[in-house]
Amino acid sequence: MASAGGADRSPPPRPLVFAFYLTGHGFGHATRAIEVVRHLVAAGHEVHVATAVPEFVFTAEVRSPRLRIRRVLLDCGAVQADALTVDPLATLEKYREAAVVPRESILRAESEWLSSIKADLVVSDVVPVVCRVAADMGVRSVCIGNFSWDFIYAEYIMEAGYHHRSTVWQISEDYAHCDILLRLPGYGPMPAFRNVIDVPLIVRGLRKSRSEVRKELGLEENAKVLVFNFGGQPAGWKLKQEWLPDGWICLVCGASDSQDVPPNFIKLAKDAYTPDVIAASDCMLGKIGYGAASEVLAYKLPLVFVRRDYFNEEPFLRNLLEHYQNSIEMIRSDFLAGHWKPYLLRALTLRPCYNGPTNGGEVVAQILEDIAIGKECIPDKFSGARRLQDAIVSGYQLQRAPGRDVRIPDWYSLSETETGAASTSKIVAIKETAAFRCFEDFEILHGDLQGLTDTMDFLKSLSELNRNNLESSEKQYQERTAASVLFDWEKEIYIARAPGRLDVMGGIADYSGSLVLQMPLREACHVAVQRNHPSKQKLWKHTQARQLENAGLAPVIQIVSFGSELSNRAPTFDMRLSDFMDGEKPIPYEKAREFFCQNPSQKWAAYVAGTILVLMTELGVQFTDSMSILVSSAVPEGKGVSSSASVEVATMSAIAAAYGLNIIPRDLALLCQKVENHVVGAPCGVMDQMASACGEANKLLAMVCQPAEVKELVSIPTHMRFWGLDSGIRHSVGGGDYGSVRVGTYMGRKMIKCAASDLVSESLTSEAPVESDCHKENGMDLLKSEAAMEYLCNLPPHRYEAAYAKDIPEVISGDAFLEKYGDHNDTVTVIDPKRSYSVKAPTRHPIYENFRVETFKTLLAAGSTDEQLSALGELMYQCHNSYSACGLGSDGTDRLVNLVQEMQHRTTSEGGSRPSLFGAKITGGGSGGTVCVIGKNCARSSEEIVEIQKRYKAATGYLPILFNGSSPGAAKFGYLKIRRRHS
Repeated sequence: MASAGGADRSPPPRPLVFAFYLTGHGFGHATRAIEVVRHLVAAGHEVHVATAVPEFVFTAEVRSPRLRIRRVLLDCGAVQADALTVDPLATLEKYREAAVVPRESILRAESEWLSSIKADLVVSDVVPVVCRVAADMGVRSVCIGNFSWDFIYAEYIMEAGYHHRSTVWQISEDYAHCDILLRLPGYGPMPAFRNVIDVPLIVRGLRKSRSEVRKELGLEENAKVLVFNFGGQPAGWKLKQEWLPDGWICLVCGASDSQDVPPNFIKLAKDAYTPDVIAASDCMLGKIGYGAASEVLAYKLPLVFVRRDYFNEEPFLRNLLEHYQNSIEMIRSDFLAGHWKPYLLRALTLRPCYNGPTNGGEVVAQILEDIAIGKECIPDKFSGARRLQDAIVSGYQLQRAPGRDVRIPDWYSLSETETGAASTSKIVAIKETAAFRCFEDFEILHGDLQGLTDTMDFLKSLSELNRNNLESSEKQYQERTAASVLFDWEKEIYIARAPGRLDVMGGIADYSGSLVLQMPLREACHVAVQRNHPSKQKLWKHTQARQLENAGLAPVIQIVSFGSELSNRAPTFDMRLSDFMDGEKPIPYEKAREFFCQNPSQKWAAYVAGTILVLMTELGVQFTDSMSILVSSAVPEGKGVSSSASVEVATMSAIAAAYGLNIIPRDLALLCQKVENHVVGAPCGVMDQMASACGEANKLLAMVCQPAEVKELVSIPTHMRFWGLDSGIRHSVGGGDYGSVRVGTYMGRKMIKCAASDLVSESLTSEAPVESDCHKENGMDLLKSEAAMEYLCNLPPHRYEAAYAKDIPEVISGDAFLEKYGDHNDTVTVIDPKRSYSVKAPTRHPIYENFRVETFKTLLAAGSTDEQLSALGELMYQCHNSYSACGLGSDGTDRLVNLVQEMQHRTTSEGGSRPSLFGAKITGGGSGGTVCVIGKNCARSSEEIVEIQKRYKAATGYLPILFNGSSPGAAKFGYLKIRRRHS
């Protein structure tokens, strides 16, 4: 920044009057405002602060008759459900009440007030409407901040509904009336502002030395001290002695008077001066906000932070902190469970290195004075380029899934520009788009990482293979050694990603044509594929020997699967493509199934190589090249979260990309179902593959399985959340219980169709129409449709109960059914004549489950009340009980559901608070696996989930795996095409 007067720093001719508007959101805004106000008052100026922040926050720091405080609410910041979660819809509604509905009266009242105090300059951090007021009055205005509310709320309207979008447009329009933005380090996109001046960090100075503070608190000089600062100690966080490493002391900021703390925790006084405490400590545990970020940077204190939901200024501050080696993230579940020690000890290894200026308060005050007296401040002349960058990054950031940071491009918010030391022209000249196109050792020729950290980790693992960095256990060493010679790193590699899924509602009713609701999980499978001419294919030694035996260069398939040490399987598999051919045609699926069953340790390869056979058989694809395939899945096996579907979908997606096959997501899912049904031999429905292929992050895929029609993608309301808890009991779709229940369901369908057909025949042959009480009003057309019924879920519950329920047997033997009905008409299961099958419960389940899922979907849009959550939870409990009636329950899943019920119904012994968890059910194919839980999106519900994990472990010895979070399906991810980068 430069002034028209150059180096002229003569004082203004008279004391100036500043109207300083301050948002009530967050303590960081107030602390930086105080620093600016302190310098303005010290220069002899009069400052009128208009804010909802309590007056004592200012008067305790700045004691002067030239400081006036006016209580007024002109914005609401963000409404927090708890210390870690914002409620987007409540925020938008509260802003509407505070600033939109009374807008005209605000414009009048603020205009009158500014006239009454004869303001020379309006300063805003970062209240939007006052920029418009100032412009209407002809008074200049300046904003100070590292973010603006239009960007913050833009994400909220994406989550909470477009009916609030006019609010965001109005905020942006108000900011556009501001003359200059003084932009602080750690900034996010603010394209509404026409002129920008970068300023240094605004940081409060120290009052006492480290030794003085420690002496006052009774701490030894060599003691390890942690600051616990979440802007006020939230109720319900019970701190425990064993959470700290031995010998550590924790200083708790903002604790309530009634809060009990262990002996190694010390409650600080309400008026404790945080900068002094920070400078006297070794580490901070808290959340990322401007106040915390600026002070840990200035005083080189490592910060262990817990991510917050819907605080989308956080990634930019985090980027700043990580650049200066100042922070590490603690996973929320570890924070709530008290698993602090590894993070705190790791934090001590950080070497914070910020050495930039921290005199932002003084610099900002001088700029404000210059603008107020009419000096022409010259902002960056590359304003147009800067606003375009802001717009690009703003849009890019809004694509992120909540809970996941989008990788901020290197050309945005570079370290040398953080204090205004470099101009925007340098940013424009740097790498241009290269930051988006390279990662680790690879050029990204197609596709986008989408901020997915697991994809970044997968590329890092490929980099390690490329560098032959193979440090690992013996079995890991085998698979990584095989993988290191799998690819030709100079040629293109295609990567696809497909997530597991959490079965929220629908489950085994999928093969009966039910509506299902499925959420793609954060955990996913990555598959890398490379095609090569057989003469150029890199081969393992035993594969080379086999080629020599066959005297030719036949195309081969080589597969490596990471994680083989977690299950009893071989890490590699290879075969000739000709093994899939019978003359000129692909071999039958039955023969392929026999082929893969020859070696139990390599049976897993059917899920991967089976996709090739299905593409050959169903689409007529002719594969003439050799193929190298690397599979790396984070979706745990046997947990009922579709580990097999994620492998199939990722593999087929990667192969399709490598060979230029244009397969729409629905068709790809149906092809992958054929892999599982016919090559693997598991009688699953298609919902798993559809969720993995077609799902989107933080949305429920609503699909009618007839056979696979996506109805819509239902956004998960922001006030609720779904978790998966693994029982530790291995689930298998190929298991006997699942198959026998499916047989019983198809038997029931055949019985209903035959009964309806008999009624039609009787009506046609009888002289008098048969009009029983049940059928009198239904007519012939209804009976004919039921006689021809393809999907059992098309039969409504009232028709089932009225016409057919009484005639469906509880159990029937296989031979009795075959003798009376012939076949059950299911292409993927076979009736065993010597076995008895339950029929009534498996028949009833999908008919009622379809009704429950339809009701569940309707209730999702019914508002944000406890009654809504209770109704949704009740539907999940009913589904769980119906699974058990079919014989698909288990002791472990029942125990988890009962623990959720206990949490829900705890009463006055815990203080009588309202429940946070509302329902649970077994998922997928049942007989073990994972339980889906529904609850409020708040910290308390997360704490209760952790408590359930602990209680389950105490009872069974097994700590349940927690599935928490969502990510895009394979179609939304697309594919990456990469190649080794040459320096």
